[in-house]
Amino acid sequence: MKRKILKNVEWGILICTIILLIIGLVALTSATKNSDYDELKRQIMWIAISIPVMIIIIFIDYDLIAKLAPVLYGIIIALLIGVLFTEPINGATSWFNIGSFSLQPAEFAKIICILMLALVMTKIQKRGRDEISRVPKLLLVLLVFAVPTLLIIKQPDYGTALAFVMALIFMLFAAGIKKRYIIASILLVVIAVPLLYFFVLPEHAKTRIDVYLNPELDPRGAGYNIIQSKLAIGAGELFGMGLFKGNQTQLGFLYPKTTDFIFSLIGEEMGFIVAAGVIILYVVLITKAIYVAKTAKDDLGSYIAMGIARCIFLSYGRKHRNDNGTTSNNRYTTSICKLWRKFATK
Repeated sequence: MKRKILKNVEWGILICTIILLIIGLVALTSATKNSDYDELKRQIMWIAISIPVMIIIIFIDYDLIAKLAPVLYGIIIALLIGVLFTEPINGATSWFNIGSFSLQPAEFAKIICILMLALVMTKIQKRGRDEISRVPKLLLVLLVFAVPTLLIIKQPDYGTALAFVMALIFMLFAAGIKKRYIIASILLVVIAVPLLYFFVLPEHAKTRIDVYLNPELDPRGAGYNIIQSKLAIGAGELFGMGLFKGNQTQLGFLYPKTTDFIFSLIGEEMGFIVAAGVIILYVVLITKAIYVAKTAKDDLGSYIAMGIARCIFLSYGRKHRNDNGTTSNNRYTTSICKLWRKFATK
């Protein structure tokens, strides 16, 4: 039994993860140099906790985990409702604070929602693969998706809500939903996006989108961090400035350097080669995850794997709370795009 499980492990995913962990820990070592390595120690602690959890989960059949999905789904909905009554931090009610420990239910909701959607879609398709395209059944899937998503939008946390939307799209595509629904959804998005932007989004959300697309609109305010990240990546050139030697990183211009802009630190201190290697590793991870979804023994495993692939693909959706109580969205996507552009102009 153990040999069979180990034989079926996708070792490419494990190897990529280990390499990314090593690069991340090295980068955190540099980023936390002036803070007694507090966040590095915390990261090592979580890695130490995660390894036995990973091993245990490997030896548990995902069918059993999926059967627990309704219970977990109910718990996470209760937590998402409860977190709305907590003290807002910079206008967002996303965390439970337990002493020095913070819990963000939306992070757990990502995985639990994937499990619940996979379970519901699998049960629907027991009567036939085309059942998922029937309107009543599709509405049931959308209801399971909509409840946690709307609660997360209420916080508000638009980045995580977008991650849920992407998970649903990936999983419905894997389920073989009819093309007319895909085309209709694309048209709906094309129509809805400008309407949401002009008539629904609050002013601060519009500003964030505008500055995200063009940081020069507010170079000393909302666009400052993005501009500094570009400068850091450009300064790294091919081989980097060396660990503990990055100007933007070590002089405090890059913030928050341990979370949102850790990729910029890698670009500045380790250079284009290592930074590009990180991108390649993520591409391999996504490719391997999709391969696992295609070759899974059943639909349940396929849908879960496709949902997890979305988690990797849209990893920037996580919202981080800074030390000063403010919040910001992860900007790996911006940093990656700027890396190629900045290097090309050198």
